[in-house]
Amino acid sequence: MKIIIAGAGSVGRYMAEQLSKFGHDIQLIDTNAKEVARVHPEASTVTGLVGDACEISTLAKAGAADADVIAAVTGDDEDNLVVSLLAKQEFAVPRVVARVNNPNNEWMFNDMWGVDVSVSTPHLLTALVEEAVAVGSLVKLLSLEHGKAGLNEVTLAPGSPAVGNTIANLKLSRESVVVALIRDGHVVAPTPDTVLHENDEVLLLSTGDADEDLQRALIGPR
Repeated sequence: MKIIIAGAGSVGRYMAEQLSKFGHDIQLIDTNAKEVARVHPEASTVTGLVGDACEISTLAKAGAADADVIAAVTGDDEDNLVVSLLAKQEFAVPRVVARVNNPNNEWMFNDMWGVDVSVSTPHLLTALVEEAVAVGSLVKLLSLEHGKAGLNEVTLAPGSPAVGNTIANLKLSRESVVVALIRDGHVVAPTPDTVLHENDEVLLLSTGDADEDLQRALIGPR
């Protein structure tokens, strides 16, 4: 897979180095040559490009026309939006991921700016803290498809109507699906016959329309 990463700060470099381990072809762009040069030498599939990713010519030089994914992860939200818009409108990149630095700007990171998936670090950290302390509550971990869907987590409380039932018996709507369980520190791949236990962490992909259904099936009456 060909991936272009705009921004060679700590986030961009880490992404490039990790994705390189899976053999992806990575182009890492930054205006700062020193930051680009700091990529670990073992990341052999990473190619650095010194330039401004907000310019069409730079993205073209990086091969945006053939890219599968562009990730705009600079420390500047305005730059990330410009990169996303160019990636989608000028190069029709199939998947555009953008980093949100200021949570007040999160509302702008949508399909109008070419963003397919936005990642807000403050929002994610808040969700993770909530997930760590919340039992019997629906915690939204990640927003997908411009907020139309998301990755949610529920830790099953002792009184949850789901405890002792199979996933099939939950009769969840078609707007949600159980994608994984975390039980006693281990990941469990669920099947329709998987029986849910107290304190299971249930990870689900769902649309916003499914919230009431998840409340009914996994948490119980309010």
